[in-house]
Amino acid sequence: MSIAAVREYLARFGLEDKVREFAVSSATVELAAQATGVIPARIAKSLTFKVADKAVIIVTAGDAKVDNTKFKAAFHTKAKMLSPEEVEQLVGHAVGGVCPFAIKDTAEVYLDVSMKRFPTIFPAAGSASSAVELTCEQLEQAAQNFQGWGDFCKGNY
Repeated sequence: MSIAAVREYLARFGLEDKVREFAVSSATVELAAQATGVIPARIAKSLTFKVADKAVIIVTAGDAKVDNTKFKAAFHTKAKMLSPEEVEQLVGHAVGGVCPFAIKDTAEVYLDVSMKRFPTIFPAAGSASSAVELTCEQLEQAAQNFQGWGDFCKGNY
């Protein structure tokens, strides 16, 4: 998958013009915050886990950390992150550009409530030098294979 595939996917929702490409890397929360000019917490990071031989993507605020107890309660298994090879195979994007758009049909997407405190957030857009600014409502509408909102992280947001 690629930024072109994400742009094409987002066109279904009229959001393709919100994709931003950078001359610098946005592959980590810190780099993406610098590239977009926002605080790291407003970067929507897509964390990928293996649950029963499929990929589960949990999109959280950039400053949030997944709580193992909450994860186990939600998915009935221990949190096990995918390897970079598994991410490409099961999700369809390379690490650094993982996002909930233009993904494989078998990957499931969950959104964490930690993002709801911001007017807009910035998930990646399929490459390690891209992002798309969306409201939480737009993210929910556009997230492929969206399963629901949840509280998967430590702390109270």
